[in-house]
Amino acid sequence: MSTSASKQTALRTAWDGQDEVFGAAFSIMRDAIEQRVFPAASLAVTTQDKVVALKSFGRFVYDEPAGSKKELKNSPVSLDTLFDLASVTKVVATTTLAMILYERGLLDLEAPICTVIPEFLKTPDSDSRRRNVTFRMLLAHTSGLPAYEKLFLRAHAREELLTAAFSSPLTADPGCSAEYSDIGFIILGVALERTAQEKLDGFCQREIFGPLGMGGTTFHPPADLRSKIPPTADDVFFRKRIVQGEVQDENAWVLGGVAGHAGLFSNAADVALFAQAMLHGSPIIRQETVELFTRRESSPVGTSRALGWDTPSQPSQSGKYLGPRAYGHLGYTGTSLWIDPDRQLSITLLTNRTWPDCQNQTIKQVRPRVHDALVEAI
Repeated sequence: MSTSASKQTALRTAWDGQDEVFGAAFSIMRDAIEQRVFPAASLAVTTQDKVVALKSFGRFVYDEPAGSKKELKNSPVSLDTLFDLASVTKVVATTTLAMILYERGLLDLEAPICTVIPEFLKTPDSDSRRRNVTFRMLLAHTSGLPAYEKLFLRAHAREELLTAAFSSPLTADPGCSAEYSDIGFIILGVALERTAQEKLDGFCQREIFGPLGMGGTTFHPPADLRSKIPPTADDVFFRKRIVQGEVQDENAWVLGGVAGHAGLFSNAADVALFAQAMLHGSPIIRQETVELFTRRESSPVGTSRALGWDTPSQPSQSGKYLGPRAYGHLGYTGTSLWIDPDRQLSITLLTNRTWPDCQNQTIKQVRPRVHDALVEAI
């Protein structure tokens, strides 16, 4: 058994009595399910090298399937249940890959992205500003690239979609403003793959998930696992089927389920293991590198972004208690990870709030309440 796996086993008794200690937070979770904020959820809390809460809630969907959904098994959520992490992929996979390459001297944060992706300059408008876009800007969401585009509507294969992403017009001068960009992370993911000379999923499995004992974490879950993953959408417009066990994000789906911005599946216990590695640096990354990438950028003025990571703003989805050095990330499917190094605390919250149609945004009110209740209990 690996060191990471041994540590996880040793911590299993640390959440004895969690229902009493975290009763208020768990009650908020159950009420949220009752109010149809999300049907399924899993929660993990670590503090001071201990997993103090690990709890699953709800069932895969709100109601027993009927009619057109009769093939959908409405299972209860377990601690092993995998969730579509959506944009939490950006930190658990892509940013961590960037950290590792940086440590090995293979990634220069100030290098123009066009040195690795010359296609980035091949656009009809011949925008000279594109030469100024750096790896740091892509990580910090200051590249000037648009937030999001439905590339999947005009690109039906991986190479087609990448070509569309590479040629996306800038909407602002590089480095002058912060705008969270999926397009930027699609491009970043490919640039890091070319730098590492290895695909994102293979590198992450060997260098991140394997060493940390994250046995349930994967891109593109195999077909026999998909029925054991909560569905994220009843997609009547694009895929015209229930999306279950395949990435909810349509651009990532066209990219084959492996992308810099989305595509990773995991369970709460695995994400908690990753959070512990971030808190302690070893065994995959030095602590100085973690501090560099999680420190809020000084420019542009007012940004909350670090390198890959976000930091608490006011008000914050992380709640009101996390400290000035805290960092985290949200995912569109209703997932989140927040880490506070001063408290030696991490909170993982995984849900499928996008079921059945992405319309419900109430998690924005529920999530900070859960975080506050957890910190108050600790």
